[in-house]
Amino acid sequence: MQFLPSPLRRSLLLAGLSAAVPASALPPQVLRFPRDYGSHPDFRTEWWYVTGHAKSGNREFGFQVTFFRSRVDGTQALRSGFAAKQLLFAHAAITDVQGKKLVHDQRIARASGNSALDQGTASETDTAITLRDWSLKRTPQGYVADITAGEFALQLNFTETQPVLLQGRGGLSRKGPEPEQASYYYSLPQLTTRGSLTLRGQRFAIDGKAWLDHEWSEALLHPRAVGWDWIGMNLFDGSAVTAFRLRDGDGNALWDGGSFRHPKAGLFIASKGETAFQPLKTWKSPLTQAVYPIEWLVRTTSDFYTVKAVVPAQELDSRQSTGAIYWEGLSDLFDGNQRHVGRGYLEMTGYAKPLQL
Repeated sequence: MQFLPSPLRRSLLLAGLSAAVPASALPPQVLRFPRDYGSHPDFRTEWWYVTGHAKSGNREFGFQVTFFRSRVDGTQALRSGFAAKQLLFAHAAITDVQGKKLVHDQRIARASGNSALDQGTASETDTAITLRDWSLKRTPQGYVADITAGEFALQLNFTETQPVLLQGRGGLSRKGPEPEQASYYYSLPQLTTRGSLTLRGQRFAIDGKAWLDHEWSEALLHPRAVGWDWIGMNLFDGSAVTAFRLRDGDGNALWDGGSFRHPKAGLFIASKGETAFQPLKTWKSPLTQAVYPIEWLVRTTSDFYTVKAVVPAQELDSRQSTGAIYWEGLSDLFDGNQRHVGRGYLEMTGYAKPLQL
């Protein structure tokens, strides 16, 4: 689960180029692949989100690659080839476990449909997103991510080992008390990952596991929501668990949900009220002074899990692209008996300031 506020988008709003269009409830529909691996430009927001963990000898890393698309409502009817019909953003980060540090970078570009002007494209037929020198593409052999940033680089291949996991009810995932607060949402957990990671000039051949989310919507946040907490975890036995909650300004849950899929028992979708987050330990960012829970007790449909950040300092400052500050990082998963059963990513938004979509 991700978000899309943006300084560039706000400037378009101030210039009168984007008009607010009231959202309506999304209808249930059958997701069709490979079409729905691709972009949905008629929807306001969309993201492809890959997170994972990998090893190279005795070194351990976490990684995140996210591409966002945002429709600019007020330019859709314009015929000019200079009109920005879509805005594309990307974030990428590496968590250096031994170094206890996160490094990250970001990109932003416009998409008008004019190939001579555009620095970013997102295919509507399959996953194929390019933003300047960054890309995420789906091939017959799997997904390929190619990221070259200031302090790091990622050249990663992801191979599917399990079928698509449809979140919510057949891929329609509620995100709030109103029916229009929903998205179309699927995941690909347990991706086998191989490739290379370069950090400050040193290259590592890596292998590990990853998780891919793809989500598109017209509206997500309830007016009283300030942010959310979310986990996506690959369990060592091949299971996959997601859990999330939308928070109000007092820290109470406005909505919650999640899923659990076991290789043999199948898929279980959480109903509202079955998922709960209880903070156990916090970390204060020296950059923003925001206080993030970095250890949680999370109730799900399958177990009471403890989620612990592998490295506390995994805050991302994306004010140069999406405009937000958030915490997103590699975390360990422990079951109700405190056995280490999985690893994945924890994401927390709205702690530095209320999130705005």
